[in-house]
This record gives sequence, structure tokens and C-alpha cells, in this order.
Amino acid sequence: MHADPTTVPTTPATVYVALGSNLGDRLATLRSATRMLRDGVAPGTRLLRCSPVYETRPLGPASESYLNAVVELRTCAEPVALLAALQGLELRHGRTRRERWEARTLDLDLLVWEGPRGSVELAEPGLRLPHPELERRDFVLAPLVALAPELRPGGRAGAGPTAVELLAALPAGVRTIVAQLDELLC
Repeated sequence: MHADPTTVPTTPATVYVALGSNLGDRLATLRSATRMLRDGVAPGTRLLRCSPVYETRPLGPASESYLNAVVELRTCAEPVALLAALQGLELRHGRTRRERWEARTLDLDLLVWEGPRGSVELAEPGLRLPHPELERRDFVLAPLVALAPELRPGGRAGAGPTAVELLAALPAGVRTIVAQLDELLC
């Protein structure tokens, strides 16, 4: 489904959001963000499930390792409104945006928006769905597979590879996952 923010239905959608942190108490930050999502920080949105947490090598110039996870949300919000709520949550956790690839206290990315007719494709300034880097990042795909292995995140209704197939196809040279943690976020 191709959509712009004014035509995306306000009927409930299932949304997958990536969480990442590589500054400060990373696990406490992810737990805090998850708790705030559970407690309704994003209007019309509720937290359904959390993936395991993975420790990963950083991409780009950052030297600190990341903790990454994915949460599954159910929302009646529109994509742009949910993105604004997520960016507000990042700010509440000390996120700054000075340069690309910089270290961050909290990074939240909308990955996939599953509406009543399948994955929503959206290209707006500051928001693309599905996330344009999703298919190339094991630190997003592995936690997504833990929640929805048969999800077809490519935005092609019923077509395209599943999340588990995308993860399996990633070459060893681009993989960043070091370990899966025992700690749970929810």
C-alpha cells in the first residue's frame, strides 16, 4: 500500500520499532524507554512485545558497542505522529542529533508499519517505511525475527522475503551481533 500521512488509515496497525543505545547505562535506557512506551508515552499506542536484547559492534565512527532490541506496538496513531512521539522519547533520554553515526543515549527507528492491507510504504521527509536500511542490518533483523519471523518487511503485500530469510541472507562480513543478553525489556 502506498500512502501519504493523510491517507494512512487510523484503524489499528502493528508497528515494529528498533531501540538502540551505546552511551551511559544502555540497558537501563532501553528499559526506561520500553516502560514509557508501555505506560502510554505515545498516544493511541500500546506495547505488545519485546525482543531479546543484543550487543552489537557499532557502525560508523562510534567506538562504543550498542545494545539493540525491537518492540512490537499496536497503534491508532498516524506514522508521522508516532515518529514525533518516538523522537520526543529520545529527547527525554538525552538524545542529541549533531552528526550522522554519532554515539547516542537512545535511538528509536520505525521499521515496519503493518496496516489492515499489509505493509505500508511511505516516503516523506524524515520518514520512510519500511525503514530503508532494515534489510542490511542484523542488529535490526535478529530482534525482528524473534518477534515476527514470517513478517515480509519489504512493503510488498504478500511478496518478498521474510524477516528470517533476510537475516539468513546477510553475509558474515556485515554482521555486527556479538551476543544475545539474558535480560528482558518486557
